[in-house]
Amino acid sequence: MSTRSRAVLLSAVAAVAALTLSACGNGGTSGGGGNTNFVTGNNGIDTAPQGKRAAAPDLSGKTIDGKTLDVADYKGKVVVINVWGSWCGPCREEAQYFAKVSKAYESKGVRFVGINTRDTSTTPALAFEKEHGISYPSLYDPTGKLMLRFKRGTLNPQLIPSTLIIDKDGKVAARALEALDDTALLKMLKPVLAEK
Repeated sequence: MSTRSRAVLLSAVAAVAALTLSACGNGGTSGGGGNTNFVTGNNGIDTAPQGKRAAAPDLSGKTIDGKTLDVADYKGKVVVINVWGSWCGPCREEAQYFAKVSKAYESKGVRFVGINTRDTSTTPALAFEKEHGISYPSLYDPTGKLMLRFKRGTLNPQLIPSTLIIDKDGKVAARALEALDDTALLKMLKPVLAEK
């Protein structure tokens, strides 16, 4: 293995280790200082103003039910991305709210996509979705590779659960690093949905 390959591998392992250490928390803080162009609100939601948002990375692959999904196909719609695991207590708490809001806002042009991570097979993930009435697709990302595609210094998922709102132009508009109820989720979603 070349030195460069080893360095890339070690960086990826370190990033996954950091994710593992911070996984399944009840929120966290993320500074909006420096040149990040996002603002941390006291309600646990970080936002980036229109015109200063980073593009969402490639979020595509196989879903937990074996289909192929590419979030880029939803450009022109607002997309709610929820990073979750069946093993995660706060994920179980918020699932009912995501199921409810996804159904209520589907006709308004909003798409929901889950990113299931750290489940060693799709069996518990599928059981989780059935138990909680989740009808939207979830990408299967057992090792966190999709999460690592987000650039540092942007509104990226850092905990499990994390929720991101992708605007109609495919850019990350808002992020929460904690479990959300329907009120908090709508507080993130509605301003982005109202944008022209």
